[in-house]
Amino acid sequence: MTDQEFIDKYGQKLNNEQQAAVRSVDGPVLLLAVPGSGKTTVLVNRLGYMLCVSGISPDNILTLTYTVAATRDMARRFEALFGKEMSQQLEFRTINGICAKIISHYGRLIGKKSFDLVTDEKITGRILTDIYVKVMEEYPTESDIRNIRTLITYCKNMLLTEKEIRQRGDDEGTELFEIYDRYNKELKARSLMDYDDQMIYAYRMLKNSGELLDFYRRKYRYICVDEAQDTSRIQHMIIELLAGDEGNLFMVGDEDQSIYGFRAAYPEALLNFEKRYRTGRVLVMNKNYRSCAGIVEMADRFIQRNLSRHEKHMCATRGAEAQINCVEISSRKKQYRYLAELARDNDSQTAVLYRDNESILPLVDLLERDGIQYRIKSADMAFFTHRVVVDVTNILKFALSPMDPELFMKIYFKFQTFLRKPDAEKMCYVADNRHTGILDAAEYIDINGRILGNLRALRTHFRNMATETPSKALARIDKYMGYGDYLKDNNIDDNKLFILKMLAANETTITGFLNRLESLQSILAGNKENYDCRFILSTIHSSKGLEYDNVVIIDVINGVFPSRIIKDFKTATPQEKSEYEEERRIFYVGMTRARDRLAIFRYADEPSFFVGELFPKEKKETAKKKAGAKIKENVLTKPTPLLKKKKESAVSEKNVPENLVIGERITQARYGDGVITDVTWDDDEIPTKFTVEFDNGAQRIFMYPFAFTSGMRIIE
Repeated sequence: MTDQEFIDKYGQKLNNEQQAAVRSVDGPVLLLAVPGSGKTTVLVNRLGYMLCVSGISPDNILTLTYTVAATRDMARRFEALFGKEMSQQLEFRTINGICAKIISHYGRLIGKKSFDLVTDEKITGRILTDIYVKVMEEYPTESDIRNIRTLITYCKNMLLTEKEIRQRGDDEGTELFEIYDRYNKELKARSLMDYDDQMIYAYRMLKNSGELLDFYRRKYRYICVDEAQDTSRIQHMIIELLAGDEGNLFMVGDEDQSIYGFRAAYPEALLNFEKRYRTGRVLVMNKNYRSCAGIVEMADRFIQRNLSRHEKHMCATRGAEAQINCVEISSRKKQYRYLAELARDNDSQTAVLYRDNESILPLVDLLERDGIQYRIKSADMAFFTHRVVVDVTNILKFALSPMDPELFMKIYFKFQTFLRKPDAEKMCYVADNRHTGILDAAEYIDINGRILGNLRALRTHFRNMATETPSKALARIDKYMGYGDYLKDNNIDDNKLFILKMLAANETTITGFLNRLESLQSILAGNKENYDCRFILSTIHSSKGLEYDNVVIIDVINGVFPSRIIKDFKTATPQEKSEYEEERRIFYVGMTRARDRLAIFRYADEPSFFVGELFPKEKKETAKKKAGAKIKENVLTKPTPLLKKKKESAVSEKNVPENLVIGERITQARYGDGVITDVTWDDDEIPTKFTVEFDNGAQRIFMYPFAFTSGMRIIE
């Protein structure tokens, strides 16, 4: 088949950029594909082009995808276009799949059996639990073990050194290296390997065996990689080995959509592609066929502020009929009833997207109580076994069972009473002998007077709590019993407390609240997706690769999304900057799931850098005039006008931007044009000073807003 015959038969609907990508068969090629640009269509057509036009044997082509599901989808779509016979000749694999093949091959070469792959998480879970107890000297929750698994995966995929692992452990408040080291030794002692080891072992085998590497380079002369931005460092190193310096490597991805940093996604490989491959080419597919123009323009404007990215712009192919709302809600608490009513009256495909699974639990609670249908993607149980949730439920249970020594030993050190463990154990012993409450037993042991006073106060709190509503009890735990201070001192996120308070608001007794938590856990554990339901709840991560008619993004508030705030970029570490840019990418991915309508919630009681960047607030003078005015909840169907670019004007206060954004271009009479590289905010999130790097190389610090009233202006 000739090139033109192929295009006439299969590629008439492809645009020029897509056709160029399909024809790019030889040499290293990186295809940057913005959201909704048809990357899978191009990958499938390119495979057909290689077989039908270039005459490449299917045995010489390896297509790598990120997940098993993506592998099946790719094979299915190829078969639908080119037929079953051709599809069965091609090899679609995950990177772990090809690693398993390499390890098995190497074992045959040297005449040794490889370690067994652990596919049952219960086995590794038991190993990690035993190690955790020995190292941390406390029994872990399911959430603790899950977090340790994620950290170990990160360490192995990033090939971290001992020093780097210890630092990571310090950041997470855990003895990570000790757990990591003992875990690896235990696996080896049992002749086992996990999925991360599988990649490390395959890499070492390829690196150390010229015969093995030569075999696979000859076999897979053409390698295609999908979702390259989600590929980890060790995975990229394996791909580089297989492809060689001048190999026929075709990588498809977009660093702007790299949102799996916790799994060690390594978008830097895309940014360094041209340095790594001397003859490499970078192609761009920048046309978005999914979203209306307004959504595309706003999302593109947002992601342009990221610094670690290729220079490209996403362009719209649809008209600007999209409706984009900044939905004003008087408080974060009130969003759940608002969303429940939206679900009740919903008659079109609407997805509520959020950063973390826990964000949606209060809404699920309301929907279940009201009998409103919903569909939830990838329901996650981690919230119910998180350390904070376990602590709070144990505290509530102890209020009802003040003689329970097991509960007391789990919580006594959470209240800043400074009670030592030996004294806590004595109290349990005395209480058992005297048949009294454990906190009452403090009166009968030799203990410091100040600590005794603390314990008496704590006893009063528990007695009062036992008869309170769960909402009052949680407020007491947080504000008056020292648990809120415990979270702050240990740098533990308190968003779990907020979610618990929202759930508690619908119950009148502590027992009822504890039972409701168990019921919700059971409901979510037994959840089966109702694909006929048009009201969808999903994390942004689970929505990646999907699209919806209407999208509502909630909980975009500082401390939740983004999870960490950087007020001074100059003093921020590279890790902190990297994590912040990933948070921006997650938000960008969420925005670009919307086809026709996009609504983003803003709360009067919670600040948000992201929302403020997209929808700048009114200036303070105007806001003061409107002080006390009631905030109205906009309906989803009423569009909010898109942000309009400011026209140039004479030097005055009109030139002062409401907010400063890193990456924004400015011009200044003395130094010329430059880019804002750092901003410092005060406690009210108002800029105080900022740094500009000018095109001539000079770097200067300016005061806000004086610099703009003196003539500086933003370049549109």
